[in-house]
Amino acid sequence: MSDTTATCIDIILAIILPPLGVFFKFGCGAEFWICLLLTFFGYLPGIIYAVWVITK
Repeated sequence: MSDTTATCIDIILAIILPPLGVFFKFGCGAEFWICLLLTFFGYLPGIIYAVWVITK
């Protein structure tokens, strides 16, 4: 699978369930826990952070 396809799949997962998209990209690191916390505080901040982290 190419990098572009993997990134597209990660972004789709990040929109559906933000921590899952970050987990598949980075594992259980700091990015995952920040995204999980933001998703608990509000779904939209979790999505924004997840897409930002995946695309940077």
